[in-house]
Amino acid sequence: MSSVVARLDWFKTVILPHESALRARLRRLCPASFDVDNLVAESLARAYTAKDISRIPAGRGYLFAIARNLLIDAARRDTIVSLDFVADLDTLRSDDTLEASLTARDELRRLQAIIDTLPPQCRRVFLLRRVHDLSLNEIAGQMALSVSTVEKHLAKAVMLVAKAVSEREEGSFERTTGKPGQQAGDRRSGRGVRR
Repeated sequence: MSSVVARLDWFKTVILPHESALRARLRRLCPASFDVDNLVAESLARAYTAKDISRIPAGRGYLFAIARNLLIDAARRDTIVSLDFVADLDTLRSDDTLEASLTARDELRRLQAIIDTLPPQCRRVFLLRRVHDLSLNEIAGQMALSVSTVEKHLAKAVMLVAKAVSEREEGSFERTTGKPGQQAGDRRSGRGVRR
């Protein structure tokens, strides 16, 4: 009886706190028609039946690995699988890896460089709203501007950030293909894509 209580305590403290994070990640990854709740329930059930619970101190990684394997099994059973869906399965891996943290830092540095190029008032409004989570009324009061003006500065900042991010992504695509307008694998020299 004490082993059942120990297993239940382990499940409550190590596995169960990560249920909502798993559900949120799966809702972002899976198509709308996919039964996310069923997958979460199956993942929790399999985690509960683990043979040696003493060897599983990191519940998040273990639970996400179970869900990832279940998704792979489901994809194998389906005859047609979206390539984007299969590629997104890797994001179910635990975010604790060094590579993930380094990538996140690089992305933050790139975003900071983009934000630094914004006009001063747009930058300040953007940071107060997105980083400090102030309401538009609070920002308007702090900057002595109307709410309408704050909304315009925020819209302009978001547009400029989105444009800079998309240009950066397009630039990295062009670097991989070698020339602007030439697709990767296009062996015809000097010719762009036919339309």
